[in-house]
Amino acid sequence: MFLNFSRQTLNKCAKKTNLILINSKYFSTKFNIYDTRHEVNAVFAADAVARLRQHIGVAAVTSGPGVTNTITSLKNAQLAESPVILLAGAAPSLMKGKGALQDIDQIPIIQSMCKFTARIINVEDIVPTLREAISVSQSGTPGPVFIEFPLDVLQSYQEVLRDASLIKNPDTPEKQNFNESVYQHIYRQFHNAWSNEEFGPLPVTIPKPNIEDITKIADILENAKRPLLLMGSQSTLPPLKTEQLVQIVNNLGIPTYLGGMSRGLLGANSPLQMRQNRKIAIKEADVILLAGAVCDFRLTYGKGFSPETKVISINRSQEQMLKNHGVFWNSAATIQADVGLTLLELQNQMKERKWGGLEKCKEWIEMLREMEIKKEEDTAKKLAQKPDDGHMNPLVLLTAMDEVIPKDAILVADGGDFVGSAAYIVRPGGPLQWLDPGTFGTLGVGAGFALGAKAVYPERTVVIIYGDGSAGYSLMEFDTFVRHKLPVVGIIGNDACWTQIAREQVPHFKSAVACDLDYTHYEEAAKALGTQSLFLDCDMDVKQVREALAQE
Repeated sequence: MFLNFSRQTLNKCAKKTNLILINSKYFSTKFNIYDTRHEVNAVFAADAVARLRQHIGVAAVTSGPGVTNTITSLKNAQLAESPVILLAGAAPSLMKGKGALQDIDQIPIIQSMCKFTARIINVEDIVPTLREAISVSQSGTPGPVFIEFPLDVLQSYQEVLRDASLIKNPDTPEKQNFNESVYQHIYRQFHNAWSNEEFGPLPVTIPKPNIEDITKIADILENAKRPLLLMGSQSTLPPLKTEQLVQIVNNLGIPTYLGGMSRGLLGANSPLQMRQNRKIAIKEADVILLAGAVCDFRLTYGKGFSPETKVISINRSQEQMLKNHGVFWNSAATIQADVGLTLLELQNQMKERKWGGLEKCKEWIEMLREMEIKKEEDTAKKLAQKPDDGHMNPLVLLTAMDEVIPKDAILVADGGDFVGSAAYIVRPGGPLQWLDPGTFGTLGVGAGFALGAKAVYPERTVVIIYGDGSAGYSLMEFDTFVRHKLPVVGIIGNDACWTQIAREQVPHFKSAVACDLDYTHYEEAAKALGTQSLFLDCDMDVKQVREALAQE
């Protein structure tokens, strides 16, 4: 069944989930299965697969602590709107509530983070439940789903009967009743288990815009002099392909800021894309299109919008579309629909109206571009500065990275201060080439995301941009990369500090408690796991850094 859906990648952490895999010959011959050192990274990997394939990602974990270990990554997938399918083991249904190993009530723990949860009771329910879960995960606003498989659902009839704790020579009514209840349970569990099933996918529901809403926003845009397009992750969702979306944005000709999974959409050198001075641009714009962008902390909750600005919000989720609406900002129009399809219809209407956006916005684009150049000149001046502590200037390293890494490389951002700088300097070369945690701001996504990226694109370079704090969460997964022969590059910006925290904490509280780390040689730890490792020090000049990165 999964061959119809998941496109042959499954991430797992070991133990009871092996029964899900080894009981089917298809898993050993048709699937690439990657086992991780921690369950959280199996789900992070499935999240990355879902984002990059624009399809589902699948992870399987053991019961009890295996499930609770996924909570952070599952919540991250929910907030990132990723259709992750999490399969989990569970104690045998006959032993539930009787003190079996790892027997906890898993669904109430998981339920708030998933669009759909289910416990398989009978074998005949496996396929229809999975079909429904996969459809739900991708419909409307995508999100994770959870299905638990009690151990006895994964075993054969003979094994379940053997392990059913039947009482030999039941000599009391209570014992006889117990045996009878066990037989009845097993009968129900395997009833119709061998009947034919429909394995094909169920329809996926995608919200579409109506023509009246499109006309309304076209009327607003037609009169704009300083329009701005703010794109979020949702804009890259199917059914449109990213190539179509690129063409639509270019045809609209509106200056654009990209965030989340939309980073890299317009390539490295688009005349429409702006990277700097977003706050100023938002303040100056007379029309703003929120194309999957959300008024949360990333857009200062909408506080930066001028009261005169006409804001148009497009989102599949009403909650995200209207976040902080009426409190910090107001809209001129809202459309609860797929972002790509809405922009497609908007493009068609603007074409009929002979919009000519690039020419109409020429002065506005030139103004933003001048500010962009000024900001980049300021950054260039900082490249020549030597840090007070005598260590390497991180901007030098990041600039060298941007020049050296292949243009089709997939970049995984896992950190705070170092990654914050990288987001402005290192430019993804194309669509779906930048992976960051999203609105949850989760540290530790690095190795899991890289595993998912490498599973989807084994021939492409995958680079993890680590802060030294965040590297501690997933460095052990380099063992996974070595075992599965997956060449992944990890670059750690080591300043021996949780700097993003220290920057606010130390001036305010005059204390660096829980902020300081050591200049640990993480490359030696990675080397012990079987990797090739390199140490870049403060005495290396820019040329040496470029050569070292190119060699790696």
